[in-house]
Amino acid sequence: MLNAIYSAADNQDGSGSSTSSGSLAGSCGGSGGGANFFNSGLRYNFCGGGCHASPPATFSVITPQQQGNTQLSVSSQSAPATATHVKILKAGFCLACQDKYFGGVPGVACKKVERKSRRSFVTRSCNKMSHSSTNSVRSNQFSRNCKSVSPGSYSCNALNVDFSSYTATHQWTKMLECAEFVGAKRSKHTVVAYKDAMYVFGGDNGKTMLNDLIRFGVKDKSWGRACATGTPPAPRYHHSAVVYGNSMFIFGGYTGDIHSNSNLTNKNDLFEYEFQRAMWVEWKFLGKMPVPRSAHGAAVYDNKMWIYAGYDGNARLNDMWTLNLTGENHQWEEVEQKGERPPTCCNFPVAVARDCMYVFSGQSGMQITNSLFEFNFKTKTWRRIGNEHVLRGVASQPPARRYGHTMVHHDRFLYVFGGSADSTLPNDLHCYDLDSQVWSIIQPEANSDVPSGRVFHASAVIGDAMYIFGGTVDNSVRRGDTYRFQFSSYPKCTLREDFGKFFNDKQFCDIQFIVGPEEIKIMAHIAFVAARSKYLRTKILAARDARHQQMEKVFGSGCVEVRTCSPGANHEPLLEVRLPNANPEAFEIILNYIYTDRIDLKEPYTKNIIILITDIYQLAGLFLMPRLAHGCIQYLDFKINKQNVLEALYNADRKKIQIVKDHCMQFIIKEENFTDVVMSNEFSDLDKPLLVEIIRRRLNPCKIVNEANLEKNVGNTLESDMAVFLESTGKDFCDINLMLEGRVIPAHKSILSARTQYFQGMFRSFMPLDNTVNISIGDILPSPEAFQSLLRYIYYGETKLPPQDALYLFQAPNFYGLANNRLHSFCKYSLEHNINYENVLQTLEASDYTKIYDIKDHALKLIVKDFSRVARLPKISSLSRELLLDIIQAVADSHACLTIPIGLSEAHGPSGLTP
Repeated sequence: MLNAIYSAADNQDGSGSSTSSGSLAGSCGGSGGGANFFNSGLRYNFCGGGCHASPPATFSVITPQQQGNTQLSVSSQSAPATATHVKILKAGFCLACQDKYFGGVPGVACKKVERKSRRSFVTRSCNKMSHSSTNSVRSNQFSRNCKSVSPGSYSCNALNVDFSSYTATHQWTKMLECAEFVGAKRSKHTVVAYKDAMYVFGGDNGKTMLNDLIRFGVKDKSWGRACATGTPPAPRYHHSAVVYGNSMFIFGGYTGDIHSNSNLTNKNDLFEYEFQRAMWVEWKFLGKMPVPRSAHGAAVYDNKMWIYAGYDGNARLNDMWTLNLTGENHQWEEVEQKGERPPTCCNFPVAVARDCMYVFSGQSGMQITNSLFEFNFKTKTWRRIGNEHVLRGVASQPPARRYGHTMVHHDRFLYVFGGSADSTLPNDLHCYDLDSQVWSIIQPEANSDVPSGRVFHASAVIGDAMYIFGGTVDNSVRRGDTYRFQFSSYPKCTLREDFGKFFNDKQFCDIQFIVGPEEIKIMAHIAFVAARSKYLRTKILAARDARHQQMEKVFGSGCVEVRTCSPGANHEPLLEVRLPNANPEAFEIILNYIYTDRIDLKEPYTKNIIILITDIYQLAGLFLMPRLAHGCIQYLDFKINKQNVLEALYNADRKKIQIVKDHCMQFIIKEENFTDVVMSNEFSDLDKPLLVEIIRRRLNPCKIVNEANLEKNVGNTLESDMAVFLESTGKDFCDINLMLEGRVIPAHKSILSARTQYFQGMFRSFMPLDNTVNISIGDILPSPEAFQSLLRYIYYGETKLPPQDALYLFQAPNFYGLANNRLHSFCKYSLEHNINYENVLQTLEASDYTKIYDIKDHALKLIVKDFSRVARLPKISSLSRELLLDIIQAVADSHACLTIPIGLSEAHGPSGLTP
């Protein structure tokens, strides 16, 4: 029976899952005798003498049918009496230190194994100790046995890959539904995570309020009733629940009989459920307390419980209270909040990250917004998080305003799911990146069981996944289903940061813009400017041709000697492009956008900000940059207010920028703005034609004609522009040749320098005289296809790469000095999950060349498993003789394994071998 009654007595450590007695801990430094034996095609080494770990009651065995590091308990009688640890050598892969051809378990010094053939090994001592064998690309936990990470240096990294069954990142999985006899279908309940389990309390089933406590174990994937003693809270919904230490705290909520509509009231009581003792305890208070409320938010920070906003039965609230959960002084204190506070609200979620509490949307009556607010616990200050400096575009708009949704925090992201958004129940999963301050919609993995849209559900994070339970779907139907969403936690993309820093550092600049009537000089890089603006690209080509013609006149045709303006950085003087009619300040902001896709204003609240944005918009149109123009309009919509709208209107009318003028008009004629604007002193100073137009617009409002067209043509992102530049438009601007196996690959010094320390150091100090760089990754020459994958990552952050390319590029982050190990993580992911019969031969060839034999063994296993299809692939005819022999031997070995007798005693291995 999958749904079972859960008893605290079944759990020795209170974690919700029993602790295995066969876990292996400690470190083994023993060099004593030890022993080994063979079983099921595996070799087991037992370390004797000197081991500091406690002898386990059982030891772990991995059979060939099992994948990954799954462990089974085996009777300790099978092991030698002196054994205190077991070390496993499986297919030439170390389960402890993750190095090639080694074996062991976490915390044990293993023995290195050098490969002599597929079936024979020799050993030498290995000094690696206490390496984790946890393999998870989602958690970005991978062992790399490298020493130096300075750019251009190279040391052997071992691949730590896990070919076990896995859940793809961004995949929704439907879990076991809670049976009615365990717990009713419900909404308006709470969910908390404690160790490896999810606890659900309260809510309503559509007829009555609930106060049962049920539990879902994520390891055994089963539901059960949590054992509890003491007096539980009264049945309720719209309460809050948080976990602190080994306890869950329930505060407030709405109680009474919803069937008879009697005794309905809000509460301000506090109950504690102690997980280890399975006991309910009510806290009593003297003195000032929060007013009774429901649909509020609650969080834990700094050993305190924080209560915010909610509904008291008459009005929505925005007060905040805190309670110390430790020590003797358990007294409620009201928090004096500062800054830009959210409107009074209820039915909103909160999430805690980076010393802050985040609140998104909720029920606020006429003031409901889709703004994200941040409360800093240390300064007790609110701020509305604006991303006007980010060009959002359609795909990165914040979620629509809503209530009854959930929001959780994992890694550097906030995830928002569900809720009621303007009478609809969306099931998109929205993600907010706390670093880049950008919203995005997560595209679920193929074959995901995406939950239907719902409201008043609950969610919690356990490990690297989010669990969602219950809620109300269409027609007020309560649900009892559970869904799991697999997070991804790759290192962040640093493309914009790298490019922005490179622009600010002004290294290797090769172009100088002469801007405005005062001829302000602003330096930049040809490659970036040419990639983002067709207009400026044409100007650069024209300026370059003009300079060449001028130098031919001076030095004669064919005898032009180009002088170096910056030794070691460039072999040509700065190219000059004149923009006499441009505003220098606006142009410099546009340059920053070219590198980062952001409108970055140094002083965003100055009086002249509207004029500056208008100038940027005008230049964006001239430079053929529609996405930048769209961002300016978004920014103006946010920044225009009653104090500056008339100035913005006058400026737009003078410069004949119709769309800005239309937005100003729309703001002025709104009911809530019109009277204040008309009665201002500046209104009487407007020209007569503008006064007349405002009156007519007020009497006959019209829609903005150009806005729809602008939405459809927002232009390209930084990534898409750089992709096109690498593949096509950048060929005329290449200034460095990369040589790989005799093949010349033209590239751009500024882009390579912005993304890699290796090339930046080379171009600064050791610029090759022939302008050619020989490419390698340490001692390995990558394939042309793999190096193209590396260039795509450098130019525009592309992380999709086949496993054969991943083998070549695994060392690239260290060798070339990339900003982080993001590429490393995606190489690992590709190797773990993307090897199939279509690319297995390429993977075999690459792993043999790079001498990564654990991947080669895995590829051979896949070839044997799907030999009938692999043998028909055209690629097999181009394999080397040695690789074809390896395939033949692997096929022969697989047939030999089928003839091995299975009636073996515990003390003997295959073919009757004795340990």
